[in-house]
Amino acid sequence: MYHLAALDRELADTVFAGKIHFSPSTDSTNSDALAAARAGAPPGSVFLADEQTAGRGREGHAWHSAAGEGLYLSVLLRLALPPARIQLLPLAAGLAAAEAVHKVSGLTVDLRWPNDLLIGPAKAGGILVETLSRPESHSKELPHAVVGVGINVHQRSFPHGLATPATSLDLAAGRTISRQPLLVALLRSLEHEAHGLAEESAASATPARMEAASTWVRGRQVEVHGPQACAGITAGLDEHGFLRVETASGLVIVQTGGIRSPAID
Repeated sequence: MYHLAALDRELADTVFAGKIHFSPSTDSTNSDALAAARAGAPPGSVFLADEQTAGRGREGHAWHSAAGEGLYLSVLLRLALPPARIQLLPLAAGLAAAEAVHKVSGLTVDLRWPNDLLIGPAKAGGILVETLSRPESHSKELPHAVVGVGINVHQRSFPHGLATPATSLDLAAGRTISRQPLLVALLRSLEHEAHGLAEESAASATPARMEAASTWVRGRQVEVHGPQACAGITAGLDEHGFLRVETASGLVIVQTGGIRSPAID
């Protein structure tokens, strides 16, 4: 279980201090964060749960969130960024999560575009970024961004039929990884990455940093799932963080969706 008073002490110099909301069980931390945003919650609010009963990933996929076994949280941000930089937030969040996992466990995370956390061939976590602008507001209020993160920490078994094999930090590291220092490292890294997006030079470097942390975005045969379904070889990221894929019919710039290794019959 988390030690909430210690968390506030460890995060005292961050935007998250005094804003951690813990639930033993909730449907979805992203849903909690979005509802709080609509109610006027301040930026830096963190919605943390020991269990999610209806956790979700990108494109409506379910996220298995067993009690006490993973890190499940959503962070409410309000960023003064142009739309092009908001699009980089999922990549920045992935970089933050990879850094936190490495700092706490020593494991190297392979970032699968746009926001899967893999250790070797197996998935250990994922990120879901959702934005919300309140249409009833006539002010120049900044849009809300909710960054949801799920990381498998203590799991020893997983549901059957997953599209990608799964693992946990404990399984990959061969030892028990504590969730509390992982949470602190993640929030600190996320704050650093979010601040970086406000600086033009740091923001423009985000796609290249993602490429350096991924074996998936250049020279990899993939299938793209989603509205821009296609197959081909990845050819890096453009300045917006979109994925370039060389297909048999030409270059496709994939703006949304996910990628997998080609199915083997």
